[in-house]
Amino acid sequence: MCGIVAYLGNKEAYPIIIEGLRRLEYRGYDSAGVSLLNGEILTFKKKGKVQELVDYADASEKSLDGTLGIGHTRWATHGKPNDENAHPHVSGNGRLSLVHNGIIENYDTIKKALVELGHSFQSDTDTEVLVHLIEELQNRDNLDLEEAVRQALTKVVGAYAIVVFDKDDPDKLVGARKSSPLVLGINDGEYFLASDASPIIKYTNKVVYLDDEEIVTVKRDGNYVIKNIENEILNHDIKELDLKLEEIEKAGYDHYMLKEIYQQPVTISDSMKGRLNVEEGWAVLGGMQQHLKRMVNSKKITLLACGTSWHAALIGEYLIEELARIPTEVEYASEFRYRNPIINEDDLIVAISQSGETADTLAALKMAKEKGSLLYGIVNVVGSSIARITDSGSYTHAGPEIGVASTKAFTSQVTVLTLMALYLGHERGTISASYYNQLLNELADIPTKVARILELNEKIKFIAGEIRNAHNALYLGRGYNFPIALEGALKLKEISYIHAEGYPAAEMKHGPIALIDMYMPVIVIANNLSSYEKIVSNIQEVKARKGIVIAIVSEGDTAITEIADFTIEIPETSDPLTPLLSVIPLQLLAYHIAVMRGCNVDQPRNLAKSVTVE
Repeated sequence: MCGIVAYLGNKEAYPIIIEGLRRLEYRGYDSAGVSLLNGEILTFKKKGKVQELVDYADASEKSLDGTLGIGHTRWATHGKPNDENAHPHVSGNGRLSLVHNGIIENYDTIKKALVELGHSFQSDTDTEVLVHLIEELQNRDNLDLEEAVRQALTKVVGAYAIVVFDKDDPDKLVGARKSSPLVLGINDGEYFLASDASPIIKYTNKVVYLDDEEIVTVKRDGNYVIKNIENEILNHDIKELDLKLEEIEKAGYDHYMLKEIYQQPVTISDSMKGRLNVEEGWAVLGGMQQHLKRMVNSKKITLLACGTSWHAALIGEYLIEELARIPTEVEYASEFRYRNPIINEDDLIVAISQSGETADTLAALKMAKEKGSLLYGIVNVVGSSIARITDSGSYTHAGPEIGVASTKAFTSQVTVLTLMALYLGHERGTISASYYNQLLNELADIPTKVARILELNEKIKFIAGEIRNAHNALYLGRGYNFPIALEGALKLKEISYIHAEGYPAAEMKHGPIALIDMYMPVIVIANNLSSYEKIVSNIQEVKARKGIVIAIVSEGDTAITEIADFTIEIPETSDPLTPLLSVIPLQLLAYHIAVMRGCNVDQPRNLAKSVTVE
């Protein structure tokens, strides 16, 4: 959840770290802090955004010199957001400074033992306990920094990515990870450690991805060593980042979210590139080919996900069961791992995650791996933990998504799931050749149709202005568009703070209809061909209770247009592909409502982009 960036080299560390924290702020923005080393440790910590930290540090009139430093932007877990709980945390003797992403589950037991040994604490965090534990081991046994870190990590339970330095050993940084990402960037005469590649790419494209329970020590002399927690030296290949700096800039848009909504014609196309050929009549996912026979013969497919990815998984369930006729279940990863699920060796487990670091999804995969199931990952971030733990998988190729509320990552996930269902259905012979080719052709046209929907932005903005003051909203959809109702409601909740619920349209009469009055906007996704008449009936039921109806309809619709208060016409396509179109106006609607309400669209309160703690 939190963002870590650290630097050791021949340049001034402070501007590099602050720039890195700005790029990582989507991971958490409750507080921020930095520690610099220039003979002594100089630490600045401040509740709020990175800019508040910068203002505070600038006002101090203290020297910000130093070529070694660590920084952190926080999403609060242990301890409320305030200056004291902000990272970095310094040891009791003032020698060590540490930043941490994750949760130390047994921190209370360790803290009580340290208090008995004379340690006192200035914060409510588990992180401060960890830096005091490293201090205690270092002093007690006269250990160097990396060995004290290693021994401390053998005593903690939980998840962590940490970076720590020792003012008495000023040419060294030590980092470690378990169930939380940490990447090492390498350049001539300098090293970077960060939660992801975004703070690094400006300076180098050479990185090493650390695995769980690995510790890296970097030194000013240009050497680095990676060991596991058993103290064995490891060798890692240096990877080259396929990332451009401009991909993580706003490119003239007011918000990252708006930029990412408008990128979708390109990102959906990128998700299909090399995987769909209309002329030759095939859809293939390279990651499936190695295990194709086992996947085709799967007795059950379980899709694991959280949040928006869970909504993509629901669409995947509809697609796989209709096109490939394989029983498919969708599970919240956080529930799956705790309810003793039935997992067999001939099952296929598919994990869906934008970051590839979602803690609950990772834990569920590890459990499934022990049962012998085939694991497949659908992720966006190259080199992520889910990409490494799974037997095979497909990258979504959406590019960096900085806005906390997912948009382009969602449609890229749905695109990959559509390709998966088509591939499985074709290999199993459960889809006719004519329908298969029809869907291939229509899928290839989706990016162009998305671009046409984006041309409706001003109309959608006007509709947003009409309902911006609502306190509640109801989203209704049927079939493939029921998950889109859930996703539309989630987007509105996430960024505008309006309470919203998504329902299958037929379920409206089983409770939600009691809420409908003249103040309740009801957003109906009504571009399904297969259940059109039923949706018309649902809209009439809403209008009979004086509800405000906003309908997403296919171009040329007349029946719904006559009874709805507002309609948004989108291009027609076959039912299995409608989610890729119907979600676009809902993303724009939520965006404009949030902007009109003065909300921070890219950094909604209490949220962070990547949930790396349970």
